[in-house]
Amino acid sequence: MNPQRVIIMGAAGRDFHDFNVVYRDDPGFEVVAFTATQIPGIADRRYPAELAGERYPNGIPIVEEGELEAIVRDQSVDVVVFAYSDVSHETVMHAASRALAAGADFTLLGPHRTMLPSRRPVVAVGAVRTGSGKSQTTRHIAQLLADRGLTPVVIRHPMPYGDLVAQAVQRFASYDDLARHRTTIEEREEYEPHLDAGRVVYAGVDYGAILADAEAEADVILWDGGNNDFPFYVPDLYVVVADPLRAGHERRFHPGETNLRMADVVIINKVDSAEPGVVESLKASIAEANPEAAIITARSDVALDGSPIEGRSVVVVEDGPTLTHGGMQFGAGIVAARRYDAGQIVDPRPYAVGSIRDTLDHYPDLQPLLPAMGYGDAQVDDLRRTLDAVPADLVLAATPIDLTRVLQVNKPITRVRYELVQVSGPPLAELLGPVVDAAASGAASTDAAGRGRA
Repeated sequence: MNPQRVIIMGAAGRDFHDFNVVYRDDPGFEVVAFTATQIPGIADRRYPAELAGERYPNGIPIVEEGELEAIVRDQSVDVVVFAYSDVSHETVMHAASRALAAGADFTLLGPHRTMLPSRRPVVAVGAVRTGSGKSQTTRHIAQLLADRGLTPVVIRHPMPYGDLVAQAVQRFASYDDLARHRTTIEEREEYEPHLDAGRVVYAGVDYGAILADAEAEADVILWDGGNNDFPFYVPDLYVVVADPLRAGHERRFHPGETNLRMADVVIINKVDSAEPGVVESLKASIAEANPEAAIITARSDVALDGSPIEGRSVVVVEDGPTLTHGGMQFGAGIVAARRYDAGQIVDPRPYAVGSIRDTLDHYPDLQPLLPAMGYGDAQVDDLRRTLDAVPADLVLAATPIDLTRVLQVNKPITRVRYELVQVSGPPLAELLGPVVDAAASGAASTDAAGRGRA
């Protein structure tokens, strides 16, 4: 029989992983193309032969998602696989409708088909939406594990926006590694806080090879999920973060609802910024979808590092994906500006240039702030020129990175730092107990949902 011809719809993350673990070595399928969306500049390249395997000596083309219907028809495609995240359920079905109308089947690959087992205990951290507070949750769990004498090694959800062969397996243990791998601002936002705490981070493209290397130096694998995707590894404990500032989204976005229903622990973050009644309604929604999950509430405490902002005019820089993929209108920077009595939050829109202006035009409902967009050198320079042009006393940077390492601006930068603080619910340190015990004994463990480890 002829192999089924496949297109994988993606955004340079799960699409490559699904190919590697499901389709690469299966003669029953032939992947004819990846489509790309969400991230600028990731189309019009190829998934290289070095990673695609011997069945694909010429690699696999990566094209714009807008070409989907034409490729289905021209390449006689049998199946379209949806493989990206942080989109509404309606968006998924629009993609399905396009595939079906063009004549192909439409499918999504599930966790049991795409999760890899580990020889080490795995704690996975995910979210129902980007910007819920997953990063500070991951840092908090890493510290709890370290406090028990264990070495957690972080494996981050992929962001391979450059040379895919060079990025197949990336290990970050220092700032020199960030420079050597030519990391973007988006990557640095996720890696730098772990490096500051002395932890090793892995990322890349081939998550089987990444896992093998990480297991060699880890007591516990800590999966740091991105774009509210579900884990690439079988978790012994799955911690999912929910956001009361977007209550209702936990059951309207893909695969956020999947994460909610899979979770062993759900952390409702930002309770200090949400109405109590909204927090209670979110608890009820979680309990209805996943009655077995432990529910914790938490806040993200903010603190300033740098010049005081009281009475001064500030231009706020926020974490980019929180605003774009996550759909938030503001983040920790606006919260900090108000909490610490900034004299004025200067609207940067009149001064924005290039791709930064385009981003602000695309998201007109944002509060007066700048998303820390930096998917390439040109975009970083657009951010620098915009910040230089804004007539403010200082930059209030709520992105997790040290902006001074990637750009120099004509005004001082005060950083906003934020850390997770548990407010109620069973102590997270106690919920980590079985993982800690398994890591200490070297034995396999079984998580609260009974998934166990393959």
